[in-house]
Amino acid sequence: MNILSLLSTLVTLAFAASVLNRYRLKGGNHLLWWGMGLGWYGLGTLSEVILGAAFSPWVLKLWYLSGAMLTAAWLGQGTVFLLVRRKGWAKGSAWVLLAVSALAAVLVFSASILPAAAHYQPKLPVSSQYRAMMSRPALMIVLTILLNIYGTLTLVGGALYSAYLFWRKQVLATRMWGNILIAAGAMSPAIGGSLLRAGLGDWLYVSEFLGAVVMYIGFWLAVKDRPVKKA
Repeated sequence: MNILSLLSTLVTLAFAASVLNRYRLKGGNHLLWWGMGLGWYGLGTLSEVILGAAFSPWVLKLWYLSGAMLTAAWLGQGTVFLLVRRKGWAKGSAWVLLAVSALAAVLVFSASILPAAAHYQPKLPVSSQYRAMMSRPALMIVLTILLNIYGTLTLVGGALYSAYLFWRKQVLATRMWGNILIAAGAMSPAIGGSLLRAGLGDWLYVSEFLGAVVMYIGFWLAVKDRPVKKA
């Protein structure tokens, strides 16, 4: 069993529960989309746990859809709802993302499993083996790239922009640092992907765990209620 992926799953599900509970109490589409994005994150790491025990074509496809395609984009969409004030833009982009996500799901779950899957090695990271086990048509690859670009720009860019606003106004330092940590946590899996391409596949699991923990801490700092000033 991949212990780091299991820990990532537990942290992410606890994180998602906190966000969705806050949505239940306070409302806000940004919290709903963040919660759903974290759900995709958790499904991706849970898939790694299962694939660390035995191969399953459906779990492999779920891992690719959730981790490689949807997590960043859905988290980023939450930031769009938080920051974009233009009427209808956030909702319109959300409908586009839903349509693209549905297309991505169709492409992934209709993809062929290749003969090399018979030689799957559970002890090796699935991230270093999936290219040889699952066909990826050009449209799937294009959508993967576009979804990750959209997610990175909106989530990381939005967090850094919020941190900049708090810094410029010299207010709510905890929220400034919280947004910086959210940006850093969101970048962590991307760094892990770079290490994967460099042949360091196990570091992807480390980056996923660190990303979940750092974003959780950042979110906690960013949403802390302002202290009531004493007269």
